Order: sequence, then structure tokens, then C-alpha cells
Amino acid sequence: MTKPRSSIPAARRRACAPPRAERGVVVFIALIVLVAMMLAGIATLRSSGSAILTAGNLALRHSATVAGDLGIETGLTWLRAQGPVTLEARSPGQGYYASWNDLEPPLPTGQRFDPLVWSEANWEDAAKAVQVNNGAVDAAGNRVSYVIHRMCAVAGPSSGTGAPANQECVTLTDPGKGGPKEAGATPFTGSSQVYYRITARIEGPKNTVSYIQTMVY
Repeated sequence: MTKPRSSIPAARRRACAPPRAERGVVVFIALIVLVAMMLAGIATLRSSGSAILTAGNLALRHSATVAGDLGIETGLTWLRAQGPVTLEARSPGQGYYASWNDLEPPLPTGQRFDPLVWSEANWEDAAKAVQVNNGAVDAAGNRVSYVIHRMCAVAGPSSGTGAPANQECVTLTDPGKGGPKEAGATPFTGSSQVYYRITARIEGPKNTVSYIQTMVY
């Protein structure tokens, strides 16, 4: 007796076969990719945050530098209004000191003025440093103060009669070079000007502290 042949095609019989058990490899790889993408996103976020913080700090420093120009100009205006004799003696109430190592309170012998060493209390004391705009902050939140030092070793006249024996000053000298060469011509006369150092301290937002120094004569 012959068995009846199946009428279902072989292709359909293969399609109806039960599926094999899934191993989950694709899901595992997808999780790894997701974790890697998450870490990359966190790193990018932190990097952008650091960049924003750095840009903010640079902006504060620039603002402090611009504010310091006001202290320099205010000190220069005061200097121009003084006579030579007035500048031979110290005037702490005006933030003026007649020698490069002179300060209030006095510095130890041989020690020169360092704006970073002078305490914050001294900078904010109106009897020792000038507080620009009476210590009020500007629109950017900066507070400016300054002191002026005459670039001489000691107080008193910088030269000539009455000058201390140990006097020494940093000066700008014009020796009269480059005058007329012809016989009988009047040569240029030389002159000597004492230098003054203006130091401005700027206290800004987020505990920003900057210093600016300039030399004038």
C-alpha cells in the first residue's frame, strides 16, 4: 500500500518550522552603543560648561582692566594738580608716597612695595589709599582704589640744593641731543623729570581682583 504524498510545498513547510531561540546579541550591542552615546553627551555638556565659565572669567578680567583705567587717570589728574614741593613729602590721605619703598604702615628696611602683599584692609582704608568714587562700585560691579609712589629712594627734593645725600631717583633725562650743528647755534637744553608709579587695584564680581601699574612723569 502506498502512502499519500503531502500536498504542502517544501518551501511552506520550511516557513512553518518553529523559530530558533533568540540569543539577544543585538540588544546587548544596542545597550553598549546607548551607554557610549550617553557618556559622549555628558562629556560634551561638561566641556561646553567649562568653556562658558572660562569666557565669563575672561569677561570679568577685561571689565576689571577697563575699570582700572579710571584709577590710573584719577591718580594722574591729582599728580598734575600738585606742585613740585608738594610732591617731595608723603600724603597717605591722598594715596601718595614720596619714595618707592614708602607706605603706610612703613615697610621693613629694604623691602619695596608689592601690591599683592599689601593687605585688602590697607587698600580699602581711605587714610592709606584713594577710593575712587568714594568706594562705590561702577555699573559692572567693580570697586577701584589706587596709590602713587614717587620713584625716589627717600622723601625730599630729588636733586639740587636740599636733596638728601642718599637720594636716588628714576628720571627721564633729555640731554639735548640732535640740536643744530652749525657754529654759534644755541644747543637744546636738557631736562630731568622724576617718574611716578600709579598702582590701581580693582575688586570685581565673583571675588575678581586685578592690579594695574603704570609709570608717568
